[in-house]
Amino acid sequence: MKSQHRILPLFIPHLGCPNQCVFCNQKRISGSLFPVSGEDVRRALEALGEEKSYELAFYGGSFTAIPMEEQRALLEAVQPFRAAGTVTAIRLSTRPDAIDGERLALLREMGVTTVELGAQSMSEEVLRLSRRGHTAKDVENASHMVKAAGFSLVLQLMTGLPGDTAESSVESAKRIIALHPDAVRLYPTVIIRDTPLYESWCRGEYTEHTVEDAVELCARLLPLFEAANIPVIRLGLNPTEELSGGQAVAGAYHPALGELVQSRLRRRECEELLHGAEPGSEVTVFVPRRLVSQYIGQKRVNVAYLQNKFALRALTFRPHSEENIRIEIAKKINMV
Repeated sequence: MKSQHRILPLFIPHLGCPNQCVFCNQKRISGSLFPVSGEDVRRALEALGEEKSYELAFYGGSFTAIPMEEQRALLEAVQPFRAAGTVTAIRLSTRPDAIDGERLALLREMGVTTVELGAQSMSEEVLRLSRRGHTAKDVENASHMVKAAGFSLVLQLMTGLPGDTAESSVESAKRIIALHPDAVRLYPTVIIRDTPLYESWCRGEYTEHTVEDAVELCARLLPLFEAANIPVIRLGLNPTEELSGGQAVAGAYHPALGELVQSRLRRRECEELLHGAEPGSEVTVFVPRRLVSQYIGQKRVNVAYLQNKFALRALTFRPHSEENIRIEIAKKINMV
């Protein structure tokens, strides 16, 4: 589900959240110390001038867990700009246990188009250890209600949370697929300063979910969503100056995590193709022009890995106009 609008993000960090999840410090993640008010919403939209077709996105917090009058105040501030065509869509994120008919009716009245639910996991043990305060059943119930009310549904899934394993993440992905969301976001766990998870990590009680862990696991998850025709609209936390400047102290934070995962998938394709290559071969692989960098990998990591694994004399990736990749063994030289 690729947005057809430019997005205007507005942050409500921790607003409506009934407890602190072990991994979460939204002020550190977003760089926004205070949630926006209705007046802040108006000012942000007025600053757009005559520009049109924006999707207004309330990020952070649990929007539908805010008192109803506060939800209404934020959304009412948007209405003149909806009428003028400045805002053509509204999205927000919330908790699965903060969805009911009354709340959804207000969102529908105010023109909300997309509801994102922070599922994070479908494992009860992982949810408990992460102090989420809701169950997997809450995710299922809320997802059905959101879709039945006519909203686009986006589900957020995290990997590497306390108690999580690769297999439980795969199982969570399958259960999320069964809910037929319009899109998903994948967020491998990052250890953020000033969170309970950070303290657990410092005490040696939590082992970080590294970038390599996340790349390997997400390269298993992405094909599951692709096979179900469910787009992954975000992979990894959005890079910010705060995170890159030291707020992300460990875990799966990388400014180009999605690209690393795609490159790992390309490597796996090549491993299958090269399975029969003789040691000492000089191999040329022709790949779609737009994907050459993914096949090569950052700092040529895929080239080095494949050349070493298959004992190749040389490995070259060449662009071509066809979508399907093909391999050509230029010549074979026996290794001594």
